[in-house]
Amino acid sequence: MWRGVMAPLAEAGYRAIAPDLLGYGDSPSDRPHTWERQVEALEAFRRAEGLERVTLVVHDWGGLIGLRWACDHPEAVERLVISSTGFFADGKWHGLARRLRTPGEGEQIVEGMTREAFGELIAQASSGVDEAAADAYFKAFADEDGRQGALELYRSGDFEKLAAYEGRLAALGVPTLVLWGADDPFAPVAGARRLEAEIPGAELVVLEGTGHFVVEDAPERYAGALLDFLARTAV
Repeated sequence: MWRGVMAPLAEAGYRAIAPDLLGYGDSPSDRPHTWERQVEALEAFRRAEGLERVTLVVHDWGGLIGLRWACDHPEAVERLVISSTGFFADGKWHGLARRLRTPGEGEQIVEGMTREAFGELIAQASSGVDEAAADAYFKAFADEDGRQGALELYRSGDFEKLAAYEGRLAALGVPTLVLWGADDPFAPVAGARRLEAEIPGAELVVLEGTGHFVVEDAPERYAGALLDFLARTAV
């Protein structure tokens, strides 16, 4: 996902690191892949890399994981960039997530998740996801361990847990950029505007013509907005 953004960041003098979540990409499995375990793995990664304060850039489930980590480790957070995600305690799981959380139905979905079906699903969310990116995303469903891990992740989150973090996110008090796809079918722009209103000083940038995978749909515009934000909020 971040390959089109990391090079411009490096050219501008920033160190950019994009860790895979447990069981995603080329990362080891180490189940269970619950929300809590993913947060713990992120903190272990930070410590292993010797990172002190970071600008955290998050998307989708990476947001629920990363933002929870940020609330638990506020001393390590310098800035936030939030895309297609957030702690909306009064929200609702979208259709696929709801089905994955349903016992029996979720198992049927992941067992029948072929690469072709996965590609069609991704294409509905964003037009900019190419075959190489879809191949990388599909690694999480490529074997039984990954498929069960995906169910563990979706079933470990609930809106009571989200509610506990919603206020804490707003209280972090760090520069925040809300960077969103205008045509996101899973996380409508209304959620971005809500974050802008709830987080003191948050800035909102909506990229027209982009969907849920806003980074894939417009990597150059995403990188440009990110670099502008970093330059304006430099300490």
